Amino acid sequence: MENVRYQVSDASLIINLSGRVDSGNAQDVEEAIKETLNANPSDAITLDLDDLEYISSAGLRVILRLAKGAGSFKIINASAPVYEIFDMTGFTEMFEITKAFRRISVEGCEVIGRGANGTVYRIDPDTIVKVYLSPDSLDDIRRERELARTAFVKGIPTAIPYDVVRVDDGYGSVYELLNARTLGQMLSSGEITVDEAAKLSIDLLKIIHKTEVDPNSMPSERDIVLDWVDYLKGHLEDGLWQKLHDLVAAVPEDNHLIHGDYHLKNIMVQNGETLLIDMDTLCHGNPIFELASIYNAYVGFSQCDPSVVLKFQGFDEETAHELWHKSLVLYLETTDEERIRSVEEKAAIVGQTRLLRRTLRRDSDPAMVAATKARLEELVPKTDTLLF
Repeated sequence: MENVRYQVSDASLIINLSGRVDSGNAQDVEEAIKETLNANPSDAITLDLDDLEYISSAGLRVILRLAKGAGSFKIINASAPVYEIFDMTGFTEMFEITKAFRRISVEGCEVIGRGANGTVYRIDPDTIVKVYLSPDSLDDIRRERELARTAFVKGIPTAIPYDVVRVDDGYGSVYELLNARTLGQMLSSGEITVDEAAKLSIDLLKIIHKTEVDPNSMPSERDIVLDWVDYLKGHLEDGLWQKLHDLVAAVPEDNHLIHGDYHLKNIMVQNGETLLIDMDTLCHGNPIFELASIYNAYVGFSQCDPSVVLKFQGFDEETAHELWHKSLVLYLETTDEERIRSVEEKAAIVGQTRLLRRTLRRDSDPAMVAATKARLEELVPKTDTLLF
């Protein structure tokens, strides 16, 4: 029967009802459910009503009989009208029932930024939505919301997602950001200078890096970088790999906050206030790891193709390099070029490690593989510590 479909997930049987279930077809629906259960016995049943438009009292009785024979039973993706019926009839007090997510379209919407996990769109003057690349991203969304709340409570100016929506076959987090623009957009349009963009960015970054967090509330960036290094075993000469591993392992754990993907596209300005977005990469650790992510955003990703930074950030390679240098000047609070170069090289070691691992995992672009290996071969042997 076309109203009834099913799928088996782990030890649970998921039954999908669609269209209408009323006195005209309730008996046939129940028979189809019985056939499904006979063919796929399960003690755990989930009723997915994402495509159900209406259910009558006859349909409710079918659900009652279905639930009575199940060890565990829940209803998911009930539309607002269907949920209201459940609520009025007391079903919400008897069963675990969750509403369906609101559906939106991002077709024709302005793209604010793209990252490893998703794309951020402006859907109206007041609202942006981050659409996750993975269609199975609800756990990631919940995790990012918790991380954003953690940062907000700690005093980090950040936008908090207030809704989860469906976008095509995936999910998105919705943020209210009235007329907010990214620093990247403002720099690209000429509203602010490189000096102003660097200052706004680094002022916020220093607030982030002064913030202590519970290390159990988010990942350790050192552990993440060590995973990158482990992946490269066999891709680098043994002595070089061991030295790289030892450099990263020697960085002490640090309970201060790190954003993990810090660049101008992830900083928005609303009514003169800078706000941090895209919080799924929040972690704790030494600031060298943060500087490495900034290095990649402005230098590393585009080292073999200067057009990459223009496509990604919205400004050209020369501007990106200037922004990187001025960011280091402000962060380190020095104009000593030797010190700036030393810290840049330490950041480059971590950044090139990530780039090499990323390239090998994705497309093994020969030019990028060669460039990252050459840079690591240049920098790692002459570096004694990643600390600064």
